[in-house]
Amino acid sequence: MSKPAILALEDGSVFHGTAIGADGLTSGEVVFNTAMTGYQEILTDPSYARQIVTLTYPHIGNTGVNGEDVESASIAAAGLVIRDLPLMASSFRSEQSLSDYLKSQNVLGIADIDTRRLTRILRDKGAQKGAILAGADAEGDDAVTRALEAAKAFPGLKGMDLAKEVSCKESYEWSEGEWVLGAGYADASKSERPYHVVAYDYGVKFNILRMLAARGCRLTVVPAQTPAAEVLAMNPDGVFLANGPGDPAPCDYAIKAIQEVLKTDIPMFGICLGHQLLALAAGAKTVKMNLGHHGANHPVQDLATGTVMITSQNHGFAADEATLPANVRATHRSLFDGTLQGIELTDRPAFSFQGHPEASPGPRDVAPLFDRFVTMMQVRR
Repeated sequence: MSKPAILALEDGSVFHGTAIGADGLTSGEVVFNTAMTGYQEILTDPSYARQIVTLTYPHIGNTGVNGEDVESASIAAAGLVIRDLPLMASSFRSEQSLSDYLKSQNVLGIADIDTRRLTRILRDKGAQKGAILAGADAEGDDAVTRALEAAKAFPGLKGMDLAKEVSCKESYEWSEGEWVLGAGYADASKSERPYHVVAYDYGVKFNILRMLAARGCRLTVVPAQTPAAEVLAMNPDGVFLANGPGDPAPCDYAIKAIQEVLKTDIPMFGICLGHQLLALAAGAKTVKMNLGHHGANHPVQDLATGTVMITSQNHGFAADEATLPANVRATHRSLFDGTLQGIELTDRPAFSFQGHPEASPGPRDVAPLFDRFVTMMQVRR
């Protein structure tokens, strides 16, 4: 038997649908993602912490879920909103239905709503504070009122430091390589790994680590609040700044650590939140975006070559290009809205990219950035 669910937005919009996950209440920032595939990778991306994700593609869950297509240890999104959940999941890799997966991790979801109407609201008004009530919580004459109250009570992501919340608690070594059909993930520890990279975990996605491991990097992943002195004591060949959720500006511990590493000649590479933190450490500012970028079809131009790449994106904050200091050069720009997508320091071996070049999910156009990082470590040697 189906259970009711309600989605409410801070602007007063209310959607009635069907619960497809756990029962209860959840709140967060409601955003939409335009990717047609990869719902499991999207759900497990730590950059979606405290966000309710609306998927604009109508049929979600038709290939089920499996133990390989995860980007972190658990679902990170605060909730899921979809148009239609197919009755049957069909894939030779499927191990569980999407609905059972959500329930097993106590994550709320709502289906059977007009996601086109919802997306237009978000497009016109920007990302909204929202709440989902599911199951018994969505019943009763006051259910809509409670949903609206929960939506408006969400504090919003601006000023919210989530990197330290989703980060690992202790350092660990990573040796898993990229996935191969029929063979699974490669064991990178059996191949030559000449470069030691220390990766700051602000909410790192597994495939970023896999792509670095596949390129000869021995990885030590450290918590977000690890002091620079501890990282430098590991004598790394390179330092990596991971993706992650929330507002970069309150992450003073990360900004300070990055500034300390920048005093050395150790190559540094940042992605997503790591890109924004590098910009802040260099003296630039960041801004909260109205919509943000969420999808796997975003065109980005390499300003040096003119090449246009289709990229995977997931961020609600951006580095402000107008505030870049003289020693920081813009390298990439979004062709959707002109926002800054990449920077490099002219006096230090450090660069970063706003999108997600690890392509989980999404196109692999920007994967050569990992090669650039490895080349920088080679040059330093």
